[in-house]
Amino acid sequence: MTLLTKGDRLPDDFFKGSIARIKELQRDNGAIPWFDGGVIDPWNHTEAAMGLAVLGEMQAAEHAYAYLMDTQLDDGSWWGELGSAVPMDEEEQRYTGGEEGAGKPVRDTNFAAYIATGAWHHFLLTGDKTFLTDIWPHVKKAVEFILAHQTEHGDIRWAADDPHTPEDDALITGCSSIYKSLECAIHIAREMNEPSRDWTIARQRLGEALRDKPHRFDRTWEPKTRYSMDWYYPVLAGVLTGEAAVKRLDWKWDTFVAEGKGCRCVIDEPWVTVAESAELVMALLVSGQRKKAEQLLSWQHQWRSDCGAYWMGFQFEDKVAWPQERPAWTAAAVILATDAVIGMTPASHLFAERTLAEAAE
Repeated sequence: MTLLTKGDRLPDDFFKGSIARIKELQRDNGAIPWFDGGVIDPWNHTEAAMGLAVLGEMQAAEHAYAYLMDTQLDDGSWWGELGSAVPMDEEEQRYTGGEEGAGKPVRDTNFAAYIATGAWHHFLLTGDKTFLTDIWPHVKKAVEFILAHQTEHGDIRWAADDPHTPEDDALITGCSSIYKSLECAIHIAREMNEPSRDWTIARQRLGEALRDKPHRFDRTWEPKTRYSMDWYYPVLAGVLTGEAAVKRLDWKWDTFVAEGKGCRCVIDEPWVTVAESAELVMALLVSGQRKKAEQLLSWQHQWRSDCGAYWMGFQFEDKVAWPQERPAWTAAAVILATDAVIGMTPASHLFAERTLAEAAE
């Protein structure tokens, strides 16, 4: 296992296979689907773009951002496939989510928000004010769409009011991710000398809801306590910090973390997933637990395929990579976690610590 620590130099070609996999998946229009023949959603697409940019693939990354700008809807949202509805072929151990039969498209607030995170991350890497100026109107429209779905309680509805979406509900993981995206949007607004006070207040209200109003979340979905993301995302996004963050991660560490392997996706399956493990690495950094973060990251490299990309996950009772997919977002998540751990780029701190001043909280 490769143990990387702060200040280490990444071995030559360490992520060659991962970058090749993301670029292999990228379409001519800039879109980056989940995997071969897979669906596209703005969140995972943006995650993949960030992974490309960290390793200097700026042309491919900016092509991905151009796709977002070209496909944004008039209200600031994007169409995206509902991931949990993508069918699985159990015999072939692959998802079958082409454009047909992959679930109804939704206008997801978290999907829409993530352009702000990607845009700010890219600016931290490049310092390119022209890029930021070009993408700013799209970030602004996305934030307006998101905040139009914030309730009087501070939570934010997970999807737009379309006939085929479930009842009004807010999700812990989605709202936590939006909380981080709003932080990035506020940074962009300040860089552009644009007002951000209303966004700051909205972010404060969302944070208060996530910390103090658990009854407002996941009201119409199955019990979400089985998903690891709902456990660590409030820490990763900076909703919980300091002692509260440490306590949150200690709370279910033994439940979700399989020693020497990684983070389970769900509580009731012997299945660790690489993207969730990489995100937990960054949550550990946010909470100040660097040694645990470095160790958890080192476990993930055993889940590389022969080509150097990462399998989606590993079923450790059957001892097989499962499913037989190498998603673009999985490779990107490991790249981002590695940058956060070793600090190889100017954007490394974005997912490793709180970056918004207390005055803006």
